[in-house]
Amino acid sequence: MVCLAVMMLLMAADVFLRYVFDKPITGSYELIQFMMAITVSLGLAYCGLEKGHVTIDVLTSHFPERIQAIIDSIVGFLGLLVAAVMTWQGCIYVLTIGESHLLSSVLRIPVYPFVAIVAFGMALYTIVLVLHLLEFIAKGMHR
Repeated sequence: MVCLAVMMLLMAADVFLRYVFDKPITGSYELIQFMMAITVSLGLAYCGLEKGHVTIDVLTSHFPERIQAIIDSIVGFLGLLVAAVMTWQGCIYVLTIGESHLLSSVLRIPVYPFVAIVAFGMALYTIVLVLHLLEFIAKGMHR
């Protein structure tokens, strides 16, 4: 929430200064990109934990609960697999970016801490998906 508020204020100030005084805030675009990476990556896990992701169950809602649980388990496993691969590749990318000492173009801020936050957010989301998968499997076994 803090990142969203800071992004909003920074963007509003940048637009105001750009149009009123013709003096934009240097590097505001980079800072907003970094804050967006933090917000999205950590927000994804939070949304998953709160079960806030959209599900479309127009067809499956008419199936018996056991079949629904089986389908949820399969879809959950596939989502978990994708998230695990993204986490793994994100960790590899953190090491690559860290070794290359990549800096942002305007403010010269190191990029690897933000890539690490994205990888961490994906790892948290992967853990959330593991919990959901266990929940789906348990629901399927008890029906």
